Amino acid sequence: MCNTCGCNITRGNQSFAHKVVNGTTAVAVLDNLLAKNNDQATHNRQHFDKHRLLVINLMSSPGSGKTALLEATIDAFRNEYRIGVIEGDLETENDAERIRIKGVPAYQITTGTACHLDAHMVHDALHQFPLETLDLLFIENVGNLVCPASFDLGQHRNVILLSVTEGDDKPAKYPVMFRAANLLLVTKSDLLPVLDDFSLERAELNLRKLSSIAPIKLLSARRNLNLQAWLDWLSSELAQQRERIRRGETVWPQLEPDSVHSHVETI
Repeated sequence: MCNTCGCNITRGNQSFAHKVVNGTTAVAVLDNLLAKNNDQATHNRQHFDKHRLLVINLMSSPGSGKTALLEATIDAFRNEYRIGVIEGDLETENDAERIRIKGVPAYQITTGTACHLDAHMVHDALHQFPLETLDLLFIENVGNLVCPASFDLGQHRNVILLSVTEGDDKPAKYPVMFRAANLLLVTKSDLLPVLDDFSLERAELNLRKLSSIAPIKLLSARRNLNLQAWLDWLSSELAQQRERIRRGETVWPQLEPDSVHSHVETI
């Protein structure tokens, strides 16, 4: 993380930040912030488990189709599961408004300069939801292929979206993000006939080179192509989550917390 993009200090963690004085390094300050974040994430996860929720963190670059995927998922599950959504963006409530039109509770977090959500922000948002009335809670993270993967929010699974318009080399270029995936969704597949430079095989090869075993599913939310594979995955994950809760267990997502030190400025 760097000091220029504003992601060191967020509205959620600023009360835990210490001034960098007397030889203290930015890395040491960041270690403290991450520890506080992880404590809050554990608390969030306990809330989710208490209410038998499955919580999914959706991450991707901007414009890959996260909100469109949520809209299609809400339509498909309308009579089966109760869904809530936390939206993260630097500004505007545009995405939350799209979700509310579907009749689903949605809370918008506007981060200002911060390029990711953190566990404190998510905890504040939870007060906006009657968690006991939900089965699935989606957290649509800020569009960014770098920092969001390093922060535990209390979620159970990370789902990464890769649009075919972005190129099949993104897993190689942004390994931290794609190593964090529990599932990779290759979106906007309806455009493949006119994108002869995207290879699903190359994208998968780049993912496997990261030692990732995450399943890959190709779909188009707008055209309702192959959406069922995604819905089946969600249903299976929810059933597994409920069985874990019955046994008094929980599950953590893939995380890459040490990666934040690779681009922090040392003072």
